[in-house]
Amino acid sequence: MIKEKNIFFACAALLFSLLLSSCVREKTQPLIGVAWRSNQNAETFVATCKAIEAAGGKPVLLQQILSADLAYNANMLTDAKNADGSLSYAAAKLVKCNTFQNGNVGSMLNDVTAVVFPGGEDISPSLYYDAPPVEAAEGFSAERDVSDYLLMSYCLVNDIPMLCICRGMQFLSVISGAKMIQDIPYYMAQKGVDYRYDHRDKAQESFVFHDVTVTSADSLLRSIVGSSVIENAPSWHHQAVDSVDGTRLVVTAVTNTSGIDIIEAVERPDKSFVLGLQFHPEIAVVRELDYTSITYFRAIVNAARHTMKEKS
Repeated sequence: MIKEKNIFFACAALLFSLLLSSCVREKTQPLIGVAWRSNQNAETFVATCKAIEAAGGKPVLLQQILSADLAYNANMLTDAKNADGSLSYAAAKLVKCNTFQNGNVGSMLNDVTAVVFPGGEDISPSLYYDAPPVEAAEGFSAERDVSDYLLMSYCLVNDIPMLCICRGMQFLSVISGAKMIQDIPYYMAQKGVDYRYDHRDKAQESFVFHDVTVTSADSLLRSIVGSSVIENAPSWHHQAVDSVDGTRLVVTAVTNTSGIDIIEAVERPDKSFVLGLQFHPEIAVVRELDYTSITYFRAIVNAARHTMKEKS
């Protein structure tokens, strides 16, 4: 009888210990916001969430951020879009002038202490600071552009750690005033260069892979990867950042493409953690292509954990 009681108490103690450990882990697990997009079944979106989980964070799917300056019907913009679905210049002007001031960003983040901006649609040219050519548009989402602009501007002002992937890096560059390449094949043709579609499969059926050169030894990127070369980075983009001159961004990685450097990473050294990657490390993580790509997500999770401790 005594032996049975001892076994009972031992099991009860073990169960209590496991429950307590689970509660502690839940409370200390940083919440990583994943910026809203309408299609949350997209491979890169799902992979981003899985990579965050694998790195020890808890992904939080953020809701769409709305602007009080614009009219919506069931969260769809009513009169602020062009025929192709991009954001009109009049609407873009309001968004750029007021940024997050007239939006609902603050109420959306709650305990989120870092945000990841995943890949997706092209960015409305109306949000650019220069006048780009209108070539080879791949589909727009004016609602997502507004949501991302409000959220990203809020994160920058409040120094919330951000990892910006593909479209996310392009958006970081657009919001910072960088010059953009709206279509790489068109850009290369204008320069008389034979482009071999190194950055996206011409048939758009699969990711392509290429090496990335880290250009700054004293950079957040280098501290994460610990190397001057990132091998076999998964790539899927037809747009790119042309120049960050006159902005607060710093280029920290490139890929030489047909003799021309295409920017692969940008950072904001004046912020605690703002990193833009043109390639897709989340794809490498979920497809188990290498063991190093998880380091980007561990870095943003650690940055979120540091912010969480500062707030507590």
